[in-house]
Amino acid sequence: MVEARTTAETSGRTKGVGRIIVMLYAILALAASWRSGFQILTKFEEAPVAFILSAVAGVVYIVATIALATPGRKAWQVAITAVWFELIGVLVVGTWSLTMPEMFPEATVWSTFGIGYGFIPLVLPMIGLYWLYKHRPEPLP
Repeated sequence: MVEARTTAETSGRTKGVGRIIVMLYAILALAASWRSGFQILTKFEEAPVAFILSAVAGVVYIVATIALATPGRKAWQVAITAVWFELIGVLVVGTWSLTMPEMFPEATVWSTFGIGYGFIPLVLPMIGLYWLYKHRPEPLP
């Protein structure tokens, strides 16, 4: 009975605005993964740090997309972890790319706080975290 209640409580995060958030994460997952995969396969030696960081971003977006689209307490926990990781990654890599641009001869998804993606990588985790905290599961009795 508790699991059914928990699933019903958290499934609201996968409806309405939640679906738009999942869609945006899916688009970023495809874009980051495709781009980094192509760059790693064709010109890895030109900017290995940047291309590996883009691949990491792609994996984070894939995990976040799946977790955000899946109802339940465990999925919520995975989603919150992935989205926090994304926000920290964007802030760290964004700052790093500004302070040490020589390390980034090619941009990553998170370079300059996601400027190449219209700053969506910076703004989306803030929206995602707000949405997740608004739709967090109730504590178990």
